[in-house]
Amino acid sequence: MAESASVIWATGKRKTAVARVRLIPGTGTIRINDRSFEDYFPRETSRMKILEPFEITETVGQYDVLANVRGGGISAQASAVQLGISRALVKVAESLRPALRKAGLLTRDPREVERKKYGRHKARKRPQYSKR
Repeated sequence: MAESASVIWATGKRKTAVARVRLIPGTGTIRINDRSFEDYFPRETSRMKILEPFEITETVGQYDVLANVRGGGISAQASAVQLGISRALVKVAESLRPALRKAGLLTRDPREVERKKYGRHKARKRPQYSKR
């Protein structure tokens, strides 16, 4: 188990978004790319997604989160931060792993964008068939 006064680092990824998350014992402040949590994620669903690991483990307001996120869109970045927070909580206390695992928060979503193929409009979309 990690020392309670120490800073815990973890990384979360989703699509092309990468989040480096620092978990510090504190009051529950969340800063993302040096901006407030509400300012960076204006959508309520993104904010709920990020707070989910704390609610499941009943650690709301016990840790401050400092996250740097790059790449991807807003939704992918929120998922990346969620995974980073979940991994950091497991480093803090291994006893939180079963609850996070049951909620599916420790599994990295492996889906990536499929590459475009030649002769196709996108990865799988074909040109319109012309009989004559």
